[in-house]
Amino acid sequence: MQIKNLSMMFGMQELFNDVNLYIGENEKVGIVGVNGAGKSTFLKIIYGILEPTQGKVIIESNKRLGYLPQTIKDEIENEDITVLEFLMKARPIEKLNLELQSLYIELSNVKEIKMLKKIYNQIDKVESKLKYFDSYNAESTLLKIISGMDIDDSLLDKKITNISGGQKSKVAFARLLYSNPEILLLDEPTNHLDSTTKEYIINYIKNYKGSVFVISHDTSFLNQITNKILFLDKKEKSMELYDGNYDSFLRLHKIKEENILKQAKIEKRQEDKLRAIIEKYNNSSGKRKKMAQDREKKLEKLLKNKIDIKPNLKEVKVSVEINRESNNIPLKVSNLNFKYDKNSDKNIIDNLSFELLKGERFLIVGENGIGKSTLLKLIIGNLKPDSGKIEIGNKTDIAYYAQEHELLDENKTIIENFSDFNISINKLRSILGRFLFYGDDVFKKVSILSPGERSRVALAKLSLVGANFLILDEPTNHLDPQTQKIIADTFKEYKGTILLVSHNSEFVDNLKIDQTLSLPSGKISYYDKQIVEYYEKLNSKKTSDKL
Repeated sequence: MQIKNLSMMFGMQELFNDVNLYIGENEKVGIVGVNGAGKSTFLKIIYGILEPTQGKVIIESNKRLGYLPQTIKDEIENEDITVLEFLMKARPIEKLNLELQSLYIELSNVKEIKMLKKIYNQIDKVESKLKYFDSYNAESTLLKIISGMDIDDSLLDKKITNISGGQKSKVAFARLLYSNPEILLLDEPTNHLDSTTKEYIINYIKNYKGSVFVISHDTSFLNQITNKILFLDKKEKSMELYDGNYDSFLRLHKIKEENILKQAKIEKRQEDKLRAIIEKYNNSSGKRKKMAQDREKKLEKLLKNKIDIKPNLKEVKVSVEINRESNNIPLKVSNLNFKYDKNSDKNIIDNLSFELLKGERFLIVGENGIGKSTLLKLIIGNLKPDSGKIEIGNKTDIAYYAQEHELLDENKTIIENFSDFNISINKLRSILGRFLFYGDDVFKKVSILSPGERSRVALAKLSLVGANFLILDEPTNHLDPQTQKIIADTFKEYKGTILLVSHNSEFVDNLKIDQTLSLPSGKISYYDKQIVEYYEKLNSKKTSDKL
């Protein structure tokens, strides 16, 4: 892949400028940088979804690209088919076989040599595609991927629109792998994956013969699969390619930054020395005047090539205060039952009972699709239970952070999403600035924001509610490691009650969790880091045998 004179602007915001790079074939490239550096935009340019402002990305012709976006939405939501049908559509084998059959029928009725040659050429092309998609072994390949990604057989017959967000991500990923691309473009592929699937993906990518470009805030994942790191520098509006994995990049980048700072200090001393001589002898005559003139030339040359140290990027600043104390039991759940398919005998939430005490930090764990997000939606009233009771304390003020940011209005701008708050424009702009939205940023529609930026908007709204009970569904998804730490520190100091779903064990371990609810069993236990690690490593030993 060759990146040639690549520049990208969004309105007045410049993401990168005049980038020139060459990346060899079959490299495993991790794409890193702070939120807003243009990582997702860059993948969309490669895939052809976006046109750059200037320049181009050159890929060898006929290379098949496969793209997994951060948010799995439109493609799946518009498909009224089963999970298995959705997966099988990734390889157009049935369509190609029908086309081949039609061509052979057409061939039997043609007598002109010119037309015969044309049909034979078409047959060759179709057969070449069938060979590429390995039509004879395709079914076993798909079953292998289904097994490796731990997609339960019972899921295959469900409508794709009726499965959970985590399951949709897993199914979309499986479909991408089955489509057999030569270049994989992956945007935060591990966000919704349990450890079983994650280990399978790690092994799959390690053995993958094509090129991989992956954006991930999961540094452990990057360390295991990458041999190159492409750093998008938001300060410099540039890209730089480093050899090695993420840890190697951090080490090399730190050394480079330290050397630049050392060089800048040397140049500053030289500049001060030259300016002092010029100032001292500028109004003199003879040799001293010539010395001053000589130093002026040297200073001009130094300033022309001087290292420009740009100020460090600002960090997110989060503060979540409560307006009032809740009562002693802000939430009580009794004998709760719920299922999406009312004709099914199996409940997603089955006879569940628990209660939270004021100030408690309560973690929900379990595999994808087991009902964690469903339980949160039942508690906030987005879904109605089939039976059982959910009691919210009369002094309980709830703020909900949705995993898919569905509480944000995509058709409105950032600032319009805060119209419910009685706050002056100047104060709101100040608050949004703490979440790194400045100037005209606030007039961007939510629909064009990256998932990381949407996360910051959702967190900004959360900070303004003054709620004494936070319900959080995967709050660190899409956030860079630096912002994740800031969020963890904020929630650690929060004075209210927290009900949390998270796969991020490092984040969870910093929150001082009191109790853990395991689904589907409904078992409640005191927090133990090993419980979280268990769900991260669930069945990971088996996955290497599934490749």
